[in-house]
Amino acid sequence: MRSIDDQKVICHEDCKHIEGNKHSFMTNLQVSTCGFPPLEDRDESLASLSGLDFFGGGILTREETLRLAELEKKAVNDMFVILSDVWLDNEEKTMGKLATVLDGYENVEVVPSLFIFMGNFCSRPCNLSFHSFSSLRLQFGKLGEMIASHPRLKEHSKFLFIPGPDDAGPSKVLPRCALPNYLTEEFKKNVPNAIFSSNPCRIKFYTQEIVLFRQDLLYRMRRSCLVPPSSEETSDPFEHLVATITHQSHLCPLPLSVQPVIWNYDHCLHLYPNPHTIVLGDRSEQKAFKYTGIMCFNPGSFSNDSTFVVYRPCTQEVELSAL
Repeated sequence: MRSIDDQKVICHEDCKHIEGNKHSFMTNLQVSTCGFPPLEDRDESLASLSGLDFFGGGILTREETLRLAELEKKAVNDMFVILSDVWLDNEEKTMGKLATVLDGYENVEVVPSLFIFMGNFCSRPCNLSFHSFSSLRLQFGKLGEMIASHPRLKEHSKFLFIPGPDDAGPSKVLPRCALPNYLTEEFKKNVPNAIFSSNPCRIKFYTQEIVLFRQDLLYRMRRSCLVPPSSEETSDPFEHLVATITHQSHLCPLPLSVQPVIWNYDHCLHLYPNPHTIVLGDRSEQKAFKYTGIMCFNPGSFSNDSTFVVYRPCTQEVELSAL
């Protein structure tokens, strides 16, 4: 390949490409244009695939969809508070800041409908050299006590936990299963309505589909990059990342040698049809970017930078927040 079309995407091994005007001269192959597949509109995808349930929540009739759309318009007060890198073993710094966040929302007029805690939940990787699982279990129990001490949040808010790349689990492959019950059972005694989900995780908010993924993806994608993305339109790496995963219709389009995937569950990483919102929990800088109608944002690292995001799904409004 002697030339490639400039694009604001991260090009690496295993990416899907569309080539144009190929010319073969003996052993040399010249490609005048090479680019990512075009992004398909969500409504067009659904129209051509009517009757198929990609989300997994069942197929809705037209009447049900219209009813949910009306309810969604009225849900103007619903908001999600999303935090990533909540290190429970850092009591002085992280837990103190978390208490400040919970205290603040306990006293607002309308409490958040959902708190989303994304890993990692420990400042050290939970690998074979990690021997403090009993301590981490107790720290989850303390978090449960902290939430239970805020009666309005405990009663009216839901709590969702998504494991990070270095959290306890059977392996590093994707998708990752939920946190082990051994770590969370003390927490559940105080907050019985908590949800411990897989990574990635999908939420259905009336008619909207929201995808949440906790992975240090930006660093790994840039490290595996073969052709630097064009800075003609933007030089923001997060925007390059968003464009890449949406055009690839995959949350983690890395080679299997870089990020192993359970092949039978690879569909859990698909972004087709396009969701309304993608939350990319990453240790990199807090960012928000709307690309072709898809709202994408990174809440940042709560333990490192004290950053988090308040998201209002009804209007797709993102509030980049920090302590």
